Amino acid sequence: MGPDRERDGRRRKAARAVAYAACGAVLLAGCASMPDSGDLRGVESTPRQDAQVRVFALPPHENAPPGQIVQGFLEALTSDDPNFETALKYLTPSAAEKWRPDASTTVLDGGPTADHVPAGSRDDPDNYASTLTGARFATLDSQQSYQPAGGLYRQTLHLTREKKSGQWRIDDLPQGIVMGKSDFLRNYTSVNKYYFASNTPTESDGQPVSVADPVYVRKKVDPMTQTVSSLLEGPSRWLGPVVRSSFPTGTALKKGVTSLTPDDQNRLTVPLNDKANRVGSAKCTEMAAQLLYTLQDLTPTGVDEVALQRANGTQLCVLDKNRAEIVAARGVVQRPGFQYFIDGEHRLVRVAGDSVEAAADVGPAPGALGEGEKELRSAAVSRDEDSAAGVSLDGSMLYVGSLVSGGSLGEPVLTSQGTTRADRLTTPSWDGYGDLWVADRDPRKPRLLFLEKGAGEPLEVRTPGLDGRIEAVRVAADGVRIALIVEKDGLRSLYIGRIERDGRPAETSAGSAQEKASARTGQGTGRATGQKTVEQSVVSVLELHSVTPQLEEVTAMSWAGDSRLVVVGREQGGVQQMGYVQVDGSTPAGSAPAALTGVKGIAASEDERLPLVAYSEEDGIVRLLSGSKWQKLVKEGSAPVYPG
Repeated sequence: MGPDRERDGRRRKAARAVAYAACGAVLLAGCASMPDSGDLRGVESTPRQDAQVRVFALPPHENAPPGQIVQGFLEALTSDDPNFETALKYLTPSAAEKWRPDASTTVLDGGPTADHVPAGSRDDPDNYASTLTGARFATLDSQQSYQPAGGLYRQTLHLTREKKSGQWRIDDLPQGIVMGKSDFLRNYTSVNKYYFASNTPTESDGQPVSVADPVYVRKKVDPMTQTVSSLLEGPSRWLGPVVRSSFPTGTALKKGVTSLTPDDQNRLTVPLNDKANRVGSAKCTEMAAQLLYTLQDLTPTGVDEVALQRANGTQLCVLDKNRAEIVAARGVVQRPGFQYFIDGEHRLVRVAGDSVEAAADVGPAPGALGEGEKELRSAAVSRDEDSAAGVSLDGSMLYVGSLVSGGSLGEPVLTSQGTTRADRLTTPSWDGYGDLWVADRDPRKPRLLFLEKGAGEPLEVRTPGLDGRIEAVRVAADGVRIALIVEKDGLRSLYIGRIERDGRPAETSAGSAQEKASARTGQGTGRATGQKTVEQSVVSVLELHSVTPQLEEVTAMSWAGDSRLVVVGREQGGVQQMGYVQVDGSTPAGSAPAALTGVKGIAASEDERLPLVAYSEEDGIVRLLSGSKWQKLVKEGSAPVYPG
């Protein structure tokens, strides 16, 4: 019998003890007496009541047998002890000194099962061994970064009877902690830390661009202080090569600071160690912006203002959340004005993002792609909504044009030699810097391609480790992460990769996309751009990892937040479903979108306030407003996209 089931009675006792203590301590804060008359009514909880009710495990009983010691230890791993104080009581002093619970967290699908096994050469009345087994579901590393996992978990705990006390204690155990999925979801919450893109240009006004780095922190163990400490420690190993932190290396909380709490004005003061003593004003405000973006979802209202202090208590800088957007750009610099799709006449059309009578407001996009100069099967619109790229109806040619009435397309910027429609170009995607991405599915030469500013000679992107053919491409607004649907052996999975750019050319003064396209001189070490010749960039997508291992067929996907995507797919033997997934492969809190049948395309904005737009074989182009049901826009249409 697994611990999830065995410890139910033990947990109820512990929870009752904590709940009774909480009622005694915070009677006026929400533990009210039962009325003796009147009808039953819901009781509104106080703003911070949830944080007051914490569950602590029980210490080992006197003369507890080894099996109870194992179960008690596993229970203690799921409690709200800040430093696993109760769990340490189940260990010998030597084992307690060596054990590092923060080394990793292993999450099992159904919780660990503990079985007594012979203790080998030490199998005598004073030695005992228990093997923990279970199906791996996920892991957290020492930085609290999440990763889906599979396979069998198998680790052994060894116990000994201490000679002096006569009590059974664990004297040998694996580093880190282990728990079931239900306990993990109860104990941990996902938080986005924010850093700045380091291998891409800043915004035109000099702003650094923020990049979300999700980690998991313990919900009831001062999550704000945990999150700030994690931010100061730096980005995850996966994201680290393409982001930077404005905090100087070695910056940490001032010695002795163990808890951070906003004051009654929602202002958080963060005392730092001496590594930050000489930070200048501009760098300090970037540090404060990182904190404000990171802490925005940790409380119902977020943190309104951050004050950074030197180790001696003097103030470094103060920044409020309104000024933070001036200091550093979020991934979404501006809210999209329109949603786009291909209509029944194979033109690029659009509808205002905030339109209520959406069907009546659908109209051709300005420019040649909206005027029907070329019949299209898919398109992408740049994030500033000044340019668009369209794939021809047969999938063989990629055109780029401006979204200005009267403009012409000119020659295609890319042509695929694939023999069938399915073996040609995917829907393109623009990053936040005006660069265009597309995959050519030609089986003889499948490749991911990059066109700087949507023009010039297409650059083949290095994709070491890619195993399969790219079927869909979506680049994040921050320009350092890319989502790919990859097909192999008939299965389609969603992968996230890290974009690295080496020797990125400086900005040139060449003019329009047509001027740049006409200046192409072929592949090589240099490229003409009209007025300057610069060294060719080397662009790579590295460390691709699957974020939908449970799905055997991913039909469509789109970025739907700083670290979230919406995905349409199907599990083995299941039906099509739609849901959200984090870039680390975890499932974000909250409900999935309402069900919709026959979905072939999905579009979301990183601005989460905007509606989902989908293409359904049954209903055409539909969209889902917040708190509403799917609404039909037009029956004849396909390939919905937001700018990006």
